[in-house]
Amino acid sequence: MKLKLDKALSLVAVGVIGVLQGANAAPIYEIKNLDEIYSQTDGAELIGTLQGTRSGYGMAINANNESLGVAKGKKYLSVSEDDDGVIDIEDGIAPEERVVFSINTPIKANNFTFTAQDNDPSKPWLPVFDSVNGTTPPDETDPEVPETINSVDAYYYGINDTGVKVGSMTSEEQTEPYTGSTADQEFWYYREFEERGFVKNADGIETPLIPALTTYTKDDTTVNVGGYSVAAKVNASGLVVGYVGTELSQNAKDRIDGCVTGDTYPLDVCVQTLQFPYDQYGNNYVNYQVRGYVWQLTADGTGVQTGTELPLGLTPDSSDTRIFTAQGLGVNTAGIVAGRSHVYRRGDTDKLAYDAAYWTKNDASGEYGYHWIDMIDDRYQSIAYDINDNGILVGSYKQFLQGYERDKFFYFDINGTEEIVTPYDFSSSTGISDLSSKPKDINNKGQVVGYIETTHDKDKPRPKAGFLFDKETDDFRNLNQLLTCESKGFKKVDDKWIRRTVEVADGSGKTLTYNEDLVVVEANSINEEGVIVGTVFVRKPQYKFDSDGNLVIGDNGLPIFEVNGYGDPLTSYLPRSVVLQTNGADATDEWLAANNCVDNNEDPEDYERKGAASFAWLFALPLLWFRRRNL
Repeated sequence: MKLKLDKALSLVAVGVIGVLQGANAAPIYEIKNLDEIYSQTDGAELIGTLQGTRSGYGMAINANNESLGVAKGKKYLSVSEDDDGVIDIEDGIAPEERVVFSINTPIKANNFTFTAQDNDPSKPWLPVFDSVNGTTPPDETDPEVPETINSVDAYYYGINDTGVKVGSMTSEEQTEPYTGSTADQEFWYYREFEERGFVKNADGIETPLIPALTTYTKDDTTVNVGGYSVAAKVNASGLVVGYVGTELSQNAKDRIDGCVTGDTYPLDVCVQTLQFPYDQYGNNYVNYQVRGYVWQLTADGTGVQTGTELPLGLTPDSSDTRIFTAQGLGVNTAGIVAGRSHVYRRGDTDKLAYDAAYWTKNDASGEYGYHWIDMIDDRYQSIAYDINDNGILVGSYKQFLQGYERDKFFYFDINGTEEIVTPYDFSSSTGISDLSSKPKDINNKGQVVGYIETTHDKDKPRPKAGFLFDKETDDFRNLNQLLTCESKGFKKVDDKWIRRTVEVADGSGKTLTYNEDLVVVEANSINEEGVIVGTVFVRKPQYKFDSDGNLVIGDNGLPIFEVNGYGDPLTSYLPRSVVLQTNGADATDEWLAANNCVDNNEDPEDYERKGAASFAWLFALPLLWFRRRNL
């Protein structure tokens, strides 16, 4: 059975045939950080993520071409047969390592922060581990040395032009002497808090953003619940926006009361059982009333001058025990905050919605005013991600289109009286398509980046691609079609573009040959020069693991390929942080004609013996991903 893999992937990478339309010329982009991603030489750097992790995601970039990222998922390590070292599989992905949270075993972190910059003295855009709250590099973890094992999960979300970084983190692991009945168990394990915003300035000084609520009192017993805060973005003047937990939900109070009156666990350990996530989205039983929040930093970024809660879009009844939430997610130079909040639409208490909003500060009173972004009732939920210095806000709303729930990208000018604008995407010039799309960032030139679905399948998961939208020209582009052919994995032979091939050997003597594939699946941030960071999927071999989660190693010391039912080696797609830079040219019709590097299943004749690829990752977005609850 011959699998038409590369033809299928071309459709994913290209989206829908004919996507590039219109007379406007968009910039041509090059992938700048993955030159050696397919190198098989010893010591080659897989520079789209941190060494020792599986996945990398580009999160933000500033005007100085300093970027932030998050690496997720530690790789399994296995000692080679001659016991002279460790094999760290750079190429390929095992089944996702399942992180099991338990009070009975040490807490192991699975999310790591890194920076990358254009002028890195070692290599441009090389991810460099950046410690938060005492974390250590994931590739230096040694099970025999406890101090090298991370128990802190950390996330970067934003950076300003002075190098101030913001995000969220957990606390370090704490222990309590074990008093249960399990033999050989010495401790219970817990954390003091599960999510707390932080600021890290250019000199590396960290400042935690401690919420007002960190404890709860039941009768005469005070319980540490840790509190909840997240820092999402920071502007040039050091104004940080995010959200905090202001009060425990009634359900959380009831559960914590059970810890106070119970005697199964020590109090802190019992509370931790409620804090650990119970599902894949990071939800837990300690929930808060959540409000948008702003912190004004000191001039040197080493402290907080003021902290201000943003008003909710409604006033809850005093007897209402429901959870109401607001979040600050973006901010411009003037300090206008974009985000979302619960609101009663047009004052109707029967129309509770979670909608896009923005907040402006009254300079005289210092108070912030809430502004709802009007949504028709068919658009039943919305969110604002960012706002530029011209007052152009970008977000998305949810609506049923052709019978299915979809997200649609919109922009809104807060200085005008117009309604929101839903741009025509690349599949339609006469109406709104049913392709889901979400923007993530906008610069002052009106360039917007995000992701969009690329096929119109109704009952199947849809692959996604990063997009670039120019508000000034209404030009909407799939970023994969703005890439040079070299950045897509092609080379030119006799005036014809063909994909470069990769050849990898395994521990059984098999050789896998496959075509290079790079697909930009999400764009998260764009600076004023048009440099974009986001996520690319890269094709890699899969390797076999035993029942204990260890790599199966062959006699030659190499790992052994995972195979399908026909015995053919398998490949898969890994997320990697990607940096896209313009090369100074435009994607004119002439350029597009000369760079039409879409292969029509031009596979080697023996490709059917080389195995198939897993497309599971292609449908995994949105990639958040990390534990940003309520986002």
